[in-house]
Amino acid sequence: MRIYISADMEGITGLVDADDVQPGGRDYERGRRLMAEDVNAAVRGALAAGATEVLVNDAHGPMRNLLPEALHPAARLLRGKPKQMGMLEGLTAEHDAMICVGYHSRAGTHGVLSHSFMGHEIEDMCLDGRPVGEIGLAQATAAALGVPLVTLTGDDTACAEATAWDDAIVTVPVKYAHDRFAAELRPVPEAHRAIEEAVTTALSARPKEAAAERPPQAPSAPSTLAVRWQSASVSTTLLGIPGVTATDSRTVQAHGPLPGLYRLFGVWMRVAASLTNQPPYC
Repeated sequence: MRIYISADMEGITGLVDADDVQPGGRDYERGRRLMAEDVNAAVRGALAAGATEVLVNDAHGPMRNLLPEALHPAARLLRGKPKQMGMLEGLTAEHDAMICVGYHSRAGTHGVLSHSFMGHEIEDMCLDGRPVGEIGLAQATAAALGVPLVTLTGDDTACAEATAWDDAIVTVPVKYAHDRFAAELRPVPEAHRAIEEAVTTALSARPKEAAAERPPQAPSAPSTLAVRWQSASVSTTLLGIPGVTATDSRTVQAHGPLPGLYRLFGVWMRVAASLTNQPPYC
């Protein structure tokens, strides 16, 4: 059984502030240690369920947050950037399941460190007319590859967002949002036990056939992704990409199948990053 883990940071046990999750922040080194511990709990759960291979993608910010020596020795690590598929780099149809560790809710929600991919530069996103953030887009992209998102950890707002996309996802709330930079925290050992147990339970409930034995996944139907940017300069520049159209002065959209649409969105973010210089949590 091949398992893929996408590890973000804002939804990690104990973390509530930009200083916890940004390189140079006063508590960042502690934050990355806690990130490794949450990921390792998920790895242990996967191994207990019979996983034979675990790939971890460091999906937060610079994507160099997880220290290789701190990661469980049974897992392989995808580290650094650029990555053409960003937070889902390395995910293929050959994986049997995906786990999202440390995820957060989308922009505009009352969740800890809530945002969508680029802090406040992205004001809103919709997939086929439905508001979406990192969780929904990850779930939809994995589903297009035939890979189920089986477990997600984060605050209670992120967990509710995940089950709204697929109520079969087993979620682990490691903290309960009081505001964007405040939360009631579960004790760290308790949170780690909950993550490990949830992953084991979710994977043990899956059919045992290998991905190679499943019938080929039919190509996904085309979807429409729309993104509203804070800066009109971003949307204007993106119109130079074939297939990108504007719905207003700050919103662009594109139509196509996932996961290709996810990769195209990654190009949009790289363009936006080249045009703006804004901190992610303002």
